[in-house]
Amino acid sequence: MTSPCRLAHDHILLAVRLTPNGGRDAFDGVEVSADGLAHLKARVTAVPEKGKANKALIALLSKALKVPKSSISVASGDTARQKILRIEGDPEDLKSRLDALAPT
Repeated sequence: MTSPCRLAHDHILLAVRLTPNGGRDAFDGVEVSADGLAHLKARVTAVPEKGKANKALIALLSKALKVPKSSISVASGDTARQKILRIEGDPEDLKSRLDALAPT
Protein backbone atom coordinates (compact mmCIF):
# COMPACT_ATOMS: atom_id res chain seq x y z
CA MET A 1 0.00 0.00 0.00
CA THR A 2 1.24 3.48 -0.74
CA SER A 3 1.77 6.09 1.94
CA PRO A 4 -0.50 9.11 2.34
CA CYS A 5 2.51 11.37 2.85
CA ARG A 6 5.24 12.72 0.60
CA LEU A 7 8.53 13.70 2.15
CA ALA A 8 10.27 16.94 1.25
CA HIS A 9 13.40 18.67 2.54
CA ASP A 10 11.94 20.23 5.70
CA HIS A 11 8.30 19.13 5.74
CA ILE A 12 5.85 16.46 4.62
CA LEU A 13 2.71 16.75 2.55
CA LEU A 14 -0.09 14.62 3.96
CA ALA A 15 -3.17 13.64 1.96
CA VAL A 16 -6.27 13.57 4.16
CA ARG A 17 -9.93 12.78 3.58
CA LEU A 18 -11.85 14.71 6.23
CA THR A 19 -15.35 13.91 7.44
CA PRO A 20 -16.85 16.86 9.37
CA ASN A 21 -19.75 16.24 11.79
CA GLY A 22 -18.16 12.82 12.30
CA GLY A 23 -19.45 12.22 15.83
CA ARG A 24 -15.93 12.09 17.29
CA ASP A 25 -12.43 13.35 16.63
CA ALA A 26 -10.43 10.37 15.36
CA PHE A 27 -8.37 8.81 12.63
CA ASP A 28 -9.88 5.87 10.75
CA GLY A 29 -6.75 4.50 9.08
CA VAL A 30 -5.39 4.82 5.58
CA GLU A 31 -7.47 4.24 2.47
CA VAL A 32 -6.53 4.02 -1.20
CA SER A 33 -8.89 5.81 -3.59
CA ALA A 34 -9.90 4.59 -7.05
CA ASP A 35 -7.04 6.55 -8.63
CA GLY A 36 -4.53 4.61 -6.52
CA LEU A 37 -3.57 7.45 -4.18
CA ALA A 38 -3.54 6.85 -0.43
CA HIS A 39 -5.01 9.25 2.12
CA LEU A 40 -5.45 9.33 5.88
CA LYS A 41 -9.10 9.14 6.85
CA ALA A 42 -10.00 11.57 9.64
CA ARG A 43 -13.24 12.64 11.27
CA VAL A 44 -13.99 15.63 13.48
CA THR A 45 -17.06 16.76 15.39
CA ALA A 46 -16.75 20.31 14.07
CA VAL A 47 -19.08 21.61 11.37
CA PRO A 48 -17.72 22.50 7.91
CA GLU A 49 -18.26 26.24 8.09
CA LYS A 50 -15.85 29.15 8.40
CA GLY A 51 -12.85 26.80 8.65
CA LYS A 52 -14.00 25.13 11.90
CA ALA A 53 -13.49 21.58 10.59
CA ASN A 54 -10.02 22.45 9.26
CA LYS A 55 -9.04 23.95 12.63
CA ALA A 56 -10.32 20.83 14.41
CA LEU A 57 -8.31 18.61 12.03
CA ILE A 58 -5.15 20.64 12.64
CA ALA A 59 -5.70 20.44 16.41
CA LEU A 60 -6.24 16.67 16.21
CA LEU A 61 -3.10 16.12 14.14
CA SER A 62 -1.08 18.49 16.31
CA LYS A 63 -1.96 16.54 19.43
CA ALA A 64 -1.42 13.12 17.83
CA LEU A 65 1.94 14.01 16.27
CA LYS A 66 3.08 16.18 19.19
CA VAL A 67 3.87 19.16 16.97
CA PRO A 68 2.71 22.78 17.36
CA LYS A 69 -0.50 23.73 15.54
CA SER A 70 1.43 26.51 13.83
CA SER A 71 3.55 23.91 11.99
CA ILE A 72 0.48 22.46 10.22
CA SER A 73 -1.29 24.25 7.38
CA VAL A 74 -3.77 23.38 4.64
CA ALA A 75 -1.80 23.43 1.37
CA SER A 76 -4.81 22.63 -0.82
CA GLY A 77 -8.44 21.60 -0.52
CA ASP A 78 -9.43 24.25 2.01
CA THR A 79 -13.16 23.74 1.36
CA ALA A 80 -13.02 20.16 0.02
CA ARG A 81 -13.07 16.80 1.80
CA GLN A 82 -9.79 15.81 0.15
CA LYS A 83 -7.00 17.96 1.55
CA ILE A 84 -3.25 18.22 1.38
CA LEU A 85 -1.71 19.33 4.67
CA ARG A 86 1.81 20.68 4.97
CA ILE A 87 3.48 19.69 8.24
CA GLU A 88 6.77 21.43 9.05
CA GLY A 89 9.50 19.44 10.75
CA ASP A 90 11.90 16.54 10.21
CA PRO A 91 10.27 14.47 7.43
CA GLU A 92 11.56 11.06 8.59
CA ASP A 93 10.47 11.68 12.19
CA LEU A 94 7.03 12.91 11.11
CA LYS A 95 6.57 9.92 8.79
CA SER A 96 7.40 7.46 11.57
CA ARG A 97 4.90 9.19 13.89
CA LEU A 98 2.24 9.07 11.17
CA ASP A 99 2.94 5.39 10.49
CA ALA A 100 2.46 4.63 14.19
CA LEU A 101 -0.75 6.66 14.20
CA ALA A 102 -2.31 4.98 11.16
CA PRO A 103 -0.36 1.99 9.89
CA THR A 104 -0.45 1.51 6.14
